[in-house]
Amino acid sequence: MQTVSEIAEAILQREGGYVNDPNDPGGATNHGVTIHTMRRLGLDLNGDGDVDASDVRRLSRAQAKEIFIKRYFHEPGISGLPELLHATVFDMQVNAGANAVKILQRLLRKMGFDVTVDGRIGPETRRVAQAAAAAAPDHLRDAYGIERRNYYYALADGRAASRKYARRRDGGKGGWIRRAEEFISPRYHFSDAEHAARVRGWS
Repeated sequence: MQTVSEIAEAILQREGGYVNDPNDPGGATNHGVTIHTMRRLGLDLNGDGDVDASDVRRLSRAQAKEIFIKRYFHEPGISGLPELLHATVFDMQVNAGANAVKILQRLLRKMGFDVTVDGRIGPETRRVAQAAAAAAPDHLRDAYGIERRNYYYALADGRAASRKYARRRDGGKGGWIRRAEEFISPRYHFSDAEHAARVRGWS
């Protein structure tokens, strides 16, 4: 299994550098760290009394990695989940915040476990996740990845401006879908035809 540091490095590779896409609710982002996160943490890197896009540009890769490990792995309690889920839930926590844990909790409920869907990893979620991993050790990671892929498609269903993240201009899989499938066994990846069928109703 990968170390937390190795997982964080892989997330940094996926996230890339500075972007400020007006269609992205996250706003200005660098190395995957949004301006909202930097404001919450008070990261005024240029010392001018506020946190704005110029501070986001100044954020280093090393600073982003430290934020990921502290704020998106240890602070939410992902370390308490089964190790086979660490990489995918950590990656999704960076990408979608507490929705990462809600996706897991909804999956666990589908599997028949009694767990509250609140986006927090407490004793109940840790216990149930460990039980699910013991019951389906070869399938839980794939199942989470599939639920994550479904989440991205559903987001794009409801918000036309987000569809470019799930479907490329040529109709192929967008970054969201490819990212989810990095954590799904190849046999469960959508074919090009399956992806095209899933997004057919989008304008």
